[in-house]
Amino acid sequence: MTKQVQQHPPRVTGLRNHPPVLESNRFRSADLLDALIDFLGLKNDAALGRELQVSPPILSKIRHGALPVSAAILIRMHEVSGLSIYELRACMGDHRNRFGMLDAQESD
Repeated sequence: MTKQVQQHPPRVTGLRNHPPVLESNRFRSADLLDALIDFLGLKNDAALGRELQVSPPILSKIRHGALPVSAAILIRMHEVSGLSIYELRACMGDHRNRFGMLDAQESD
């Protein structure tokens, strides 16, 4: 007798189908980089680094969560892509009304 295992389809979570980040207190910097790569029609992080004038090690650290997205890099992303700061923040899961400030429901 063979045992049948039900296979579930993979969960599609974003532009490059990365698994969702389960930690609610961390932003998804990799999703932001992936969104910019796709939006700008680039091939990889190296091409994005050239567009943003940011070194590849910095982008690698941002992608892997070792370095947060700084205000300077966020502004550079806005200048290059034309996307608003709000849209860029939303790409990494930051839906706060005011940057750097907890919303009323988050502080409770």
